[in-house]
Amino acid sequence: MKLGIMTGYSGAKIELPMDIILEADRLGFDAVWTAEAYGSDCITPLAWIGAQTKNIRLGTAIMQMPARTPANTAMTAMTLDQLSGGRFILGLGLSGPQVVEGWHGVPYGKPLGKTREYVSIIRKIFHRKKPLVHDGTHYQIPYQSEDATGLGKPLKSILHGRPDIPIFLAAIGPKNVQLTAEIADGWLPIFFSPKHYAEVYKENLEIGFVKAGEGKSLENFNIAPNVIVVVGDDVEACRNTIKPILALYIGGMGAKGKNFYFDLACRFGYEGAANTIQKHYLVGERMEAVMAVPDEIVDDIALCGPKERIKDRLELWKNSPITTMNISVYDMLGLTTMAELVL
Repeated sequence: MKLGIMTGYSGAKIELPMDIILEADRLGFDAVWTAEAYGSDCITPLAWIGAQTKNIRLGTAIMQMPARTPANTAMTAMTLDQLSGGRFILGLGLSGPQVVEGWHGVPYGKPLGKTREYVSIIRKIFHRKKPLVHDGTHYQIPYQSEDATGLGKPLKSILHGRPDIPIFLAAIGPKNVQLTAEIADGWLPIFFSPKHYAEVYKENLEIGFVKAGEGKSLENFNIAPNVIVVVGDDVEACRNTIKPILALYIGGMGAKGKNFYFDLACRFGYEGAANTIQKHYLVGERMEAVMAVPDEIVDDIALCGPKERIKDRLELWKNSPITTMNISVYDMLGLTTMAELVL
């Protein structure tokens, strides 16, 4: 199992933990990942990081598909990949309807069909076998609708990009996990639980592998979850650092009836707690929502407590099919502890 490090997206001011990132590069971490929501983008900080590091790979977790055309995403990926000496990993995701329609101002539509076409177009651009043509339901290249000038022509990228730039997808729902296993090189699950792998994830991954054919399986597929790590002597205090994050996602990241993180908590077996968290969060009772997060779900998706406790709980992760553990840490102690236990 490899280690990666997540940097997340900014708050009101963007500040990169460059001391932690540089140490991760020195220690042999596989990748560093940046994110975006509706503030800082994920590419600018990744370029900043890439200019100051030597070996660590540079991933987006995630680059929002609705924010960019497939061609623009491919251009960005090829550019940063070449400038970094072939270190780029393209992590893509849709985000949710609130951000897609409320921030980017485009229709959420049918996410599975859009994702399939988006990835297909990017791969065509990467491979440069012929000028780009795509006649799909969601994307048409060259553009040929009624308001077209008629002057568009199929083009091939001037830049000769690496054809095998890896494409990872963030996926939560069963159908999206199936699609990820079918068309992507890797999967970026949030709040992954090795304890619940068999009943929540396994079947959907296998369905996707069968659709892909050509011998695709866990043996040639990357699973790279985000795992929050908090090291400290007081287990309860460490858990309490994580609970506000879970309360936000389960309770507030989406509307009632349309919250992917809420649905995931239910699939883990925490439907009662998820309903309580969401009920409180949606009426502004944030503290009550945090208090409703069970200790058990924190331990399912994160590593917290003293070093020896983390070491013991790591065995479940090491025995799962994940290939890279992308850790979110709050300090250098978390980074060095995980490096010592895993690398």
